[in-house]
Amino acid sequence: MKISYNWLKWYVSGAPEAEKLADIFTYHVAEVESFEKLPDGDFVFDIKILPNRAHDLLSHQGVAREIASLLNTEYKDPTLMYKMPESRPTNLKIEIKTKNCRRYMGRIVRNVKVDPSPEWVVTHLESIGQRSINNIVDAANLVMFDCGQPIHCFDLDKMKSQIIVREAKDGEEMTTLDNKQIKLKSGNMVIADPDQILAVAGVKGGKIAEVDNDTKNIIIEVANFDPTCVRKTAKSIGILTDAVKRYENDLSPELCAFAMKEMTGLLVDVACPERPEGVEWEEIVDIYPQKQKEKKLSFSLDKISKVLGIPVSVEEIEDILKRYVFKYVYKDGIFEIEVPPMRQDLAIEEDMAEEIGRILGYKKIEPKIPKIDFKPRVSNTYAKIIWAREKLLAEGYSEVMTYTFADKGKVEVMESASDKKFLRTNLSDGLKESLKLNKLNSPLMSMDEIKIFEIGAVFKKDGEEINVAYNEKDKIIEKNLNEFCRDMPSNFKLEPRSYNLKTKFKMWSLFPFIARDVAVWVPEGVTSLEVMKVIKENVGELVIRDPELFDEFKKDGKVSYAFRIVFQSHERTLTDLEVNEVMNKITEKIKENKDWQVR
Repeated sequence: MKISYNWLKWYVSGAPEAEKLADIFTYHVAEVESFEKLPDGDFVFDIKILPNRAHDLLSHQGVAREIASLLNTEYKDPTLMYKMPESRPTNLKIEIKTKNCRRYMGRIVRNVKVDPSPEWVVTHLESIGQRSINNIVDAANLVMFDCGQPIHCFDLDKMKSQIIVREAKDGEEMTTLDNKQIKLKSGNMVIADPDQILAVAGVKGGKIAEVDNDTKNIIIEVANFDPTCVRKTAKSIGILTDAVKRYENDLSPELCAFAMKEMTGLLVDVACPERPEGVEWEEIVDIYPQKQKEKKLSFSLDKISKVLGIPVSVEEIEDILKRYVFKYVYKDGIFEIEVPPMRQDLAIEEDMAEEIGRILGYKKIEPKIPKIDFKPRVSNTYAKIIWAREKLLAEGYSEVMTYTFADKGKVEVMESASDKKFLRTNLSDGLKESLKLNKLNSPLMSMDEIKIFEIGAVFKKDGEEINVAYNEKDKIIEKNLNEFCRDMPSNFKLEPRSYNLKTKFKMWSLFPFIARDVAVWVPEGVTSLEVMKVIKENVGELVIRDPELFDEFKKDGKVSYAFRIVFQSHERTLTDLEVNEVMNKITEKIKENKDWQVR
């Protein structure tokens, strides 16, 4: 969230210098990711507002209230800055047909004049990277970045004076303000009149009722929508806006009335300053089906001290509550506060401990390792997994881990790769693929026999279970973990194990290998090591391990030795041509020995 220093000073006249304020943000509110001085002398903070405070700190007023409370200085109420015009009766009708709209306020304003915004409005918006459009749209944007409540304006003459908040029908389409054609789904919430869709609720306005230079009459929309619905809708149509960022973090419906008042006062200044008597302000229509309930929170002095790890006095807590304008009652070590509507992050005692701790300053809390009398409880399932693993390793098996997702199964996942939409129902399918792959690479690993196993979860319709799978020759055997561990000794214990950490991991090559065989006839009495020595001296750097003797037999006073040589590079894919050159060199060197013959 970009925050203008000059903008903040509207509300906190006693704000310290910008550099010092950046430190206050970081140590007590949220991290300042960047800090920039603008050519006009203003400073802009880019503050990383975390989700737990996004509902009130994604606004200049929210940040200003926080700073004023931290510094124990005056916060100027912005509602005192605006002149409120007189209202006349209205025929605006608003109908809410979905539970995901928690409040909707609308107001018709007639005879406005669309013009460029005053310089101060343009300066404020540009300071935080926003482009000026016109005085009506700019006023809506200014209010959103000022108090945190998104606002939208419709051209009344391009629609009927009836607002319907409803769910979209599958396949309904709308062109957005930036000329993007979108197709809506059932469950997406829209703002409409009886004939057409005007906007995607909480996300983006539509082109149909856009405010332009010819607009004379407008409807101001100030609404509160369910955060989950807005987030899902925005994700489904691929649009993320500043409004979405605020709605998805659960704004208080109580903010709507303030924002409507601020928008009205601002329009008096920017849309009709020269002829206020010609502008008609109709009454506000406010549909608020279920008002936000007042919330109280109790916490004890002892609990706050215990959670923070330092003694906190009654006087310190009272000072903080007064500075933050919390209404409270204290009796017998227990505080009970009325949680302000905007502070939806305060729900349990630990929340207040965090609140008090950050205001006092975390540097006052000494880091101490707590004394914990912890006795670990042995997990029978984990013990069985360890016993099964050790049993199979002792029998010469190697453990593998295969993919949990599969192309078929009983349990489907919501988001996945297109060909892996299910959770696996067995380990056997994955183990078969692993066995096939390992057999192809057996020359690389110098293994005559591939023995592998896996212990892992499988997913059936009635739940999840742990299975063990392993191969015997080319057959895969799979058993439930409990069945596999029938012979597990009753006195088996999990003991701490020491590991040899001297062995360093060396990355294997990601490029394919080439295996070649060479067989040599030599007179009896010549050992295989003598032949191997000649081969090793001439294989070069492309051979990844010593030549492997895999066959030997005698005939007519001679001995045949057959060796397998594996070539591989860490930098590239080898070609047959360069491997053939090495093999030819080996052959020539072997032939230099009389009575040695390459078969």
